[in-house]
Amino acid sequence: MAQSFYDAFTPEEIARIAAAGTRIHLPQGWSPIWEQTPADKAYIILNGTVSVRHHGQEIAQLGPGDIVGEAAIVNHSLRTASIVALTPLELIHFTDDAVRRLSDEMPSFHAALEAIARERFGPR
Repeated sequence: MAQSFYDAFTPEEIARIAAAGTRIHLPQGWSPIWEQTPADKAYIILNGTVSVRHHGQEIAQLGPGDIVGEAAIVNHSLRTASIVALTPLELIHFTDDAVRRLSDEMPSFHAALEAIARERFGPR
C-alpha cells in the first residue's frame, strides 16, 4: 500500500498542516478540481476515494492520506488532471496561499511536495 502524505511528518507538523486548511465534506460525483484550470486550491483526503482523470481517462485513484491539487500550485501551472469523488469525501481544503506558505515555512512540507511530484510525474 502506498504511503500516506502524512507519513513524512511529526504529529506536531500534522497539526500545523491541518490548522492551515479548512475541513470540508463533498458529495459523491463532485469534481473539486478540473483539468486546465488555474491552481487555486489543494486538498488532503481524510476519508473517501477520488478518481484522477487526464483527458477524461482515469489514470489513478487516491484515498485517505493523499494530497491532490498541489502540483499545479508548486509548478505555477494549469491543472494537469481533474479529480472526481467516487465516494463522499472528507477533505482538508487549502488555498494556494496556504500551500505556498506551508512550503516556505516548513522544509518538511516542501520536501514532501517535491517527493510526490517526483513520484507522480517523474524527474523534471
